[in-house]
Amino acid sequence: MKRNATAVWKGSGKEGSGALTTASTVLDSTQYSFNTRFADGKGTNPEELIAAAHAGCFAMKLSFDLNEAGFTADEINAKATVVLDPSKGEVTESNIVLTAKIPNITEEQFQQIAAGAKANCPISKLLKASISLEATLA
Repeated sequence: MKRNATAVWKGSGKEGSGALTTASTVLDSTQYSFNTRFADGKGTNPEELIAAAHAGCFAMKLSFDLNEAGFTADEINAKATVVLDPSKGEVTESNIVLTAKIPNITEEQFQQIAAGAKANCPISKLLKASISLEATLA
């Protein structure tokens, strides 16, 4: 399975701007720039997209792992926050905050399965950054 996206950048790094397009067209010439990455400009940025990918990947992996253990979540709410260190030019962290409603699961089972999903979702495996998880069973 292969997925792709295209970035087109015009101009200098600070004054220029770009557009991101995915094959699915969920992003369709979506604007990004220095200001959307390092200030409060309108548009997206690579780190926001990594955070969305990490949250989505983790939530889906957790759902599969729960099913394998005999549980089905009523709801999984995962928020990933990606930290970019501009001085290093690298993403240093991805922090996941999870709240889940899962009938008939113990706290110990929940924490164990969530930790496994954090370690084994494909985006977690892709990132070289430190990954933390704060998991709350609602």
